[in-house]
Amino acid sequence: MKVILTHENADFDAIASLLGAHKLYPEATPVLPRRVNRNCRDFLLLYGAELPFVHPDDLPRRRIDCAVLVDTQSLTTLRGMRSDVAVHVIDHHEIDRTPRPNWTFSGEAMGAATTLLVEEISRRAFSLSRVEATLLLTGIYEDTGSLAYLSTTSRDLRAAAWLLEQGANLSVVNEFLDPPLTPGQRALYVQLREGAEHHVINGHNIVVATGRVAEYEEEISTLAHKLRDLLEPAALFVLVALNEHVQLVARATTNDVDVSTVAAHFGGGGHSRAAAALIRGLSLQSIHAELVAILPDVVRPAATVGQIMSRGVQVLAPDTTVAEADDRMRRTGHEGYPVVENDQVIGLLTRRSVDRALQFDMAAAPVRQVMDPGSFTVAPNDAVKTLQQMMIETGWGQIPVVDDGQILGVVTRTDLITLWGAPPGRPRHAHIRRLLEDALSPHTLKMTRHVAETAQEMGYSLYFVGGLVRDLLLGVPIFDIDLVVEGDAIELARHLAQEMGGRVVAHSRFGTAKWLLSRRVWLEIAAPPLPEGNVTAIDFATARTEFYTHPTALPEVERSSIKQDLHRRDFTINTLAIRLDPPHWGELLDFYGGEADLRDGIIRVLHSLSFVDDPTRILRAARLEARLGFRLDPLSEELIGNALPLLNRVSADRLRHEIEQIFNEREPEHALARLESLGALAYVHPDLRCDGWLEACYRAVRKELAFETWGLQPKDQRFLYLALLIYRLDGESMRHVCARLNVPRAVVDDLLLMPELRQVLQAVDETDRPSRIYHALYYYPPRLLAVAWAASPTSALREKLLRFHTRYRHVETELTGEDLKALGLRPDPLFGRVLGTLLDARLDGAVTTREEEEALLKKLLAEENIHLQS
Repeated sequence: MKVILTHENADFDAIASLLGAHKLYPEATPVLPRRVNRNCRDFLLLYGAELPFVHPDDLPRRRIDCAVLVDTQSLTTLRGMRSDVAVHVIDHHEIDRTPRPNWTFSGEAMGAATTLLVEEISRRAFSLSRVEATLLLTGIYEDTGSLAYLSTTSRDLRAAAWLLEQGANLSVVNEFLDPPLTPGQRALYVQLREGAEHHVINGHNIVVATGRVAEYEEEISTLAHKLRDLLEPAALFVLVALNEHVQLVARATTNDVDVSTVAAHFGGGGHSRAAAALIRGLSLQSIHAELVAILPDVVRPAATVGQIMSRGVQVLAPDTTVAEADDRMRRTGHEGYPVVENDQVIGLLTRRSVDRALQFDMAAAPVRQVMDPGSFTVAPNDAVKTLQQMMIETGWGQIPVVDDGQILGVVTRTDLITLWGAPPGRPRHAHIRRLLEDALSPHTLKMTRHVAETAQEMGYSLYFVGGLVRDLLLGVPIFDIDLVVEGDAIELARHLAQEMGGRVVAHSRFGTAKWLLSRRVWLEIAAPPLPEGNVTAIDFATARTEFYTHPTALPEVERSSIKQDLHRRDFTINTLAIRLDPPHWGELLDFYGGEADLRDGIIRVLHSLSFVDDPTRILRAARLEARLGFRLDPLSEELIGNALPLLNRVSADRLRHEIEQIFNEREPEHALARLESLGALAYVHPDLRCDGWLEACYRAVRKELAFETWGLQPKDQRFLYLALLIYRLDGESMRHVCARLNVPRAVVDDLLLMPELRQVLQAVDETDRPSRIYHALYYYPPRLLAVAWAASPTSALREKLLRFHTRYRHVETELTGEDLKALGLRPDPLFGRVLGTLLDARLDGAVTTREEEEALLKKLLAEENIHLQS
């Protein structure tokens, strides 16, 4: 027999999950637990006749060899259950124990277990009665707080909406989810409310409520829910003493508190958001003291200001003029600046204040006259809730962050909104550290740690950023080391070179440096013998912000914070950073939702003017889509369409660089096809297209063309790709493309031979005589013939091209010009014709030896009435 089971003290999610599983496994019997919450029991008294549930005492006396376990991972044994019963768990919490033999698990983090089952019922288009739909909806609503708890997902909402469409009755749901308290429950509720203690632990408000009852009072969990809704703590622990035992009920509203660990400490269980324990042999006072003592180890720190702030804040002096402040705001895009005097914050200047001052002709006025006065600051370790309250009370949208009297940065309303999108869960430092250790060689890892320690000693913070972090999270091999410094990158690189050796190439305009690593540098890190493959250079960049004076211009650069440095980047998946200085080694920074987009396979631009500022990002978007198998989000694709005309204003060198980057991809045809579908390829030339023909040619270059045979180097692949891209254009169009991309002159000279070569190939295709093939192709460079080979429509033509390149062009006569001179012939047109005829005869196999060449020579001269000297 197969049964469906859930946990004792069953709530609506448990009972609804029994029903949902029965719809999917109709051959299994849904067995009610012996203890059911009062509101569920009342529902079943009214509507149970229409539901398939069976009481355990009413089960037939048959052996149970299979069980489906819903909304729990703990098995309740029944009479007749085999010791090796096969169990399949369906739960909306992560598996919390080592899988046992004969046990399987399905499910994932969700607001309610019922949702998982409703999704499958919907997918299979099963019908539901109104009672069934209402029970299932009640299960979802109870475990998600009517879709308001933080654990609620979009899938819970979709499942609830589908159930409403099937006839679920919301008034019935509300009636049973908020039942009136019994007199005993009301008395206990008053005790718990008045005895509630508030503990602020690691920035979280934790409530511990205690009470006593003379006789058993059911459903303390109902009282816990009401207290949670009233007091709004991060976690609530209810302790109720009854005779010789104490009942613990725990609820959490944040992932920073795992209440199941507390329940387990006292011999109970549950999951991270809801748990319980029945504690025997200890007094209420001792349990209370022990609970409070272990909470600091259970409660993880809340989000702090330091985690979301922008470092390297720019400030204004009070005598700065409004006009100067306006100019700075326009250039940087900042909406406000702290005003500082004698190292003290005395006010905040906002964009709105500047605009109003300019409206009243106060451009020359000092900002002291128009700023919002005040000295409101927060510390890096302050909880985000403290920041929120300060913003509400002051109306300031930017709050300076101060530590030990020093202004470290600023935190804004936008930072708070960004925090909404941060994925919940445990800190991932350990996971990121393991990824770094797996991805970097031991020597490179040691070098990175040393650089980070040196940066810390200089007062700098060090980060891996952008593509390196993206590839690390995707499991893509890492070959280059690029570092961003909150500080002076050039100074750091020079300090390292002075300490360890090597040479630094710096670019002060952009605040970047390349540290070229010599053998001596690596010997400072590790003893010989040194392994092959160590990086030969490390790139450093000062964290900076950029602003554009006009569309498509190169950016102006200013030193800034890591957050602003990431904000200047192209796509969210390239805005991830990993902090490397020792106290924060492995800390992942994700201000702009990059990890979520990485997980979902989305290319998303950071802001609406991104493609206007730099239209070459259009080409980068297509390249990343093709390389990663990702897709542009609809808004980014729309923004590309709006910015396409700006490609005409991009310089030729920048456009060629981006095209060459596409040619460097493993399969560039995918990016080119995407550019064509976006309408971008037409802005290089309207007749360019990436179709099946071009894709086949590119595949032939990669998989069939023997580079060594044609005398080509790997770097020549970019030439082949470019030549094939424009191969079908006429000569004038080819000139246009070459000019648009500023192709080097030597390359242009070869490319412009292609229209003529296409006509020649038609003649080659129609003949099998080696001499004719030789004369048709002799003057074309090998790399252009390789292009023709890849573009050839038939294998026969390819074979002729290959024979010419490997055989015909190397054929020579044994008789040379010197031999003809020795015979008395003078260099003249006949001289050349004779040598040509001899070569043709060699190519066509008419002569194969020197003697045969001499005989042919005599014949040719006789025809010209020329007699050789004896």
